[in-house]
Amino acid sequence: MTPEELKDFLDQKVIQYNTLDFIDSDPIQIPHLFSQKEDIEIAGFLAATIAWGNRKMIISNSHKLMQIMGNSPYDFVMNHKEIHLEKLSNFVHRTFNAADAVTFIKALQHLYKNNPDLESVFYKHIETNSTQKSISEFKKTFFEIPHLTRTQKHISDPQNGSAAKRINMYLRWMVRKDAAGVDLGIWNSIPTSALSCPLDVHSGNVARKLGLLSRKQNDAKALLELDTNLRKLDANDPVKYDYALFGLGVFEGF
Repeated sequence: MTPEELKDFLDQKVIQYNTLDFIDSDPIQIPHLFSQKEDIEIAGFLAATIAWGNRKMIISNSHKLMQIMGNSPYDFVMNHKEIHLEKLSNFVHRTFNAADAVTFIKALQHLYKNNPDLESVFYKHIETNSTQKSISEFKKTFFEIPHLTRTQKHISDPQNGSAAKRINMYLRWMVRKDAAGVDLGIWNSIPTSALSCPLDVHSGNVARKLGLLSRKQNDAKALLELDTNLRKLDANDPVKYDYALFGLGVFEGF
């Protein structure tokens, strides 16, 4: 395929998969349950945090988390007492357990007490065409409270070599202005041009087959290579191609 043919092909796949039908089988349905900005931020962040493994289980456990929080995540985060946190005692998703969940609730409360919202925390360290330093600095801020060392693994750090798939996906949800109505686009300070593709085994394999990625590992270096090539296709909205790569990989077995 020529570069022009590749762009046309992927643009068509974005149109095919970036539709409201996508929401029904994706964790993005969790933040779509809410209308208040803070509820959307928190629901999206928690759902993205546990978004690895079986998609049905991810969605099921994300709904459980929302139910535990009385389907009012911001109110729960800001006003919970220790007795309310006991409701999380049986929560587990793969290696994310009750202790991790409690830490995340307390860390979110700490963030909101010291910042207007989560958007402002990410915006502080935004760079031209990159959110990767912003993610790394967010992680430092998030874990300012006392916590178990093991809990840190649930937020990846791009500056330690991670592709940080889940948090890049979260940023896509929050930042990308989506005419199709899938991504929520409630943040206005961060440009879509700075977003990175949520690189995982599916999108990585498809990207290699299409010549968008040569590096074998799905790490930070691979993400930089993929982002660079996707920005050649659309400098303003490169992360839209996540729909094409993911759809080709998961739904078509490309």
